[in-house]
Amino acid sequence: MMSTRALGLGSALRKAAFTPNVVRNQVMLRNVVGKRFIQIQSLPASADIEILNKQRIKRPTSPHFTIYQPQLTWVPSIANRIAGAGLSVLLYGFSIAYLVAPGTFDSTHVIEVIAGLPDGVKYAGKAILAAPFAFHSFNGLRHLGWDLVKFTTIKGVYATGYIVLGASAVATVALTLIK
Repeated sequence: MMSTRALGLGSALRKAAFTPNVVRNQVMLRNVVGKRFIQIQSLPASADIEILNKQRIKRPTSPHFTIYQPQLTWVPSIANRIAGAGLSVLLYGFSIAYLVAPGTFDSTHVIEVIAGLPDGVKYAGKAILAAPFAFHSFNGLRHLGWDLVKFTTIKGVYATGYIVLGASAVATVALTLIK
């Protein structure tokens, strides 16, 4: 009896022991008879996708980054990934183009094409390439600092974020103005 008290089963056992069988059988009968029967039908495999798509349309969407105020803790992270992906696409795209058509994409032809462009287009192109390069480089140094467990406080994260933005702006201007 000690174990039933410790488990809190004493009252439940007493209730079951002193309840007449007729009442217990009625409860069991009610549980069995009260069940609903579900009619099922075979569906073709294509109907599964349609049903899932209809259910997905009715589901509420969870809030995502559009409801949050942009902060220096997450915006540079997204920008760093975009800059890295963009620079990679340019590098691999030029490399594959050089492999496919080496006569068209060799350095002399590229220099001739760029030399023929107006100065405004040259500076705009240099700025478009320099900005993600500078930002990705400086933000990479920031991440290396975090790997060394430096500047990991909120104050440090914001300070290094502003340093990366300032250094990226200065480096972008410097790289753009190089002749």
